[in-house]
Amino acid sequence: MSDQQRDDGPTASSRRSDAPDELRETMAGGEGSTMSGRSVTINRPADEVFAFFRDFSNLAGIMENVERIDVLDDTRSHWVVKAPAGRTVEWDSTVTREEKGRLIEWAADEGASVANSGRVEFQPVEGRGTVVTLTTLYDPPGGVVGKVIAKMFQREPAIQARRDLNRLKQFLETGEVATAAVNREQHEREDA
Repeated sequence: MSDQQRDDGPTASSRRSDAPDELRETMAGGEGSTMSGRSVTINRPADEVFAFFRDFSNLAGIMENVERIDVLDDTRSHWVVKAPAGRTVEWDSTVTREEKGRLIEWAADEGASVANSGRVEFQPVEGRGTVVTLTTLYDPPGGVVGKVIAKMFQREPAIQARRDLNRLKQFLETGEVATAAVNREQHEREDA
């Protein structure tokens, strides 16, 4: 690719039709036909944001539709995620590439109910913190119809990526995630 064709933006936002293929080629185990990507700037050092994200058990408290993440070992985890109509989907995922403080790539293991893979990049920005860019490739269950239904129920990965990155930002910058809903801790205090 010539320098004139190079796109400085996140791959997921590229207007080039071959961008998903390029991402898939650069990612070990890049699986999925639909690409989504989002970025957020978090006013914390890159090493701190990376360490929080890399402990995948932290993410269940941040990601709205993730019911649970079981860390199986240093590179493998089991994910249980809410799906439309009160269902859940589950899969095992393996970290396929990691650069401490800078990059994590993963791919769902073979046979996953939702084929997916992705990359999260942590880019320090002088005086502003860290730009976190999350790019995912996935195959929506039920194909195009499943994707439309997931959007209707606000369970589509592109919608969730934006929300989850904003929740991550809130938590890392303030120590809490603002919500209008009554959370488990509030219910316990009311019941006491």
